[in-house]
Amino acid sequence: MFYDTRTGDHGLPHNPFKACVVPRPIGWVTTLNEAGTVNLAPYSFFNGVAGDPPVVMFAPGGRKADGPPDGSKDSLANAERTKEFVCNVVTWDLRDTMNLTSAPAPAGVSEAEVAELEMVPSQLVKPPRVKASPIHMECRYLQTVDLPSNASDARNAVVFGEVIGIHIDESVLTEGLIDMAKLRPIARLGYMDYCRVDEVFSIRRPDWPLKKRSAAAE
Repeated sequence: MFYDTRTGDHGLPHNPFKACVVPRPIGWVTTLNEAGTVNLAPYSFFNGVAGDPPVVMFAPGGRKADGPPDGSKDSLANAERTKEFVCNVVTWDLRDTMNLTSAPAPAGVSEAEVAELEMVPSQLVKPPRVKASPIHMECRYLQTVDLPSNASDARNAVVFGEVIGIHIDESVLTEGLIDMAKLRPIARLGYMDYCRVDEVFSIRRPDWPLKKRSAAAE
């Protein structure tokens, strides 16, 4: 099948786009509002985009009904105002709690409190960290890139932040490496589906020039 995304006429029960770009890691983003209230929200449009210096992005698209006049979601408005945020890694054990924080809470409500999550101070930024998460990335806001939006009253934006500090719980380390079998991160698939990292395999990058594969290897 083929469909023109500009028309949205795919003829399927649900838009398949998000099921085509998978799996997507979940950025559980902590920010602070003007009153110092903690905002905690998960974003599956999240990833690392650079390594030196390390940079992450999250895309808080859509509209906050009782938010700023431009429709910005709380995480976006807070990150732009304070220039700081924290990305907490979501694991299998935290899946249900993470989902609670995705509810459309009114502006000014702390999702962390509603989900009964203990927060702990960060070292280099003001937004706190989710204590139960084994990995946290403290971020300094870099910039926002506003993308085209199909909704005139909502921002479709990407927030970039430089990771200036990383906390790693030693319980997820094996011989100095982050052990995915211990970490058990989850990722978003399409629709309401998620996956868990259960199996890891390694592939070495080839040297150049490439070696021809032997018949035996076939």
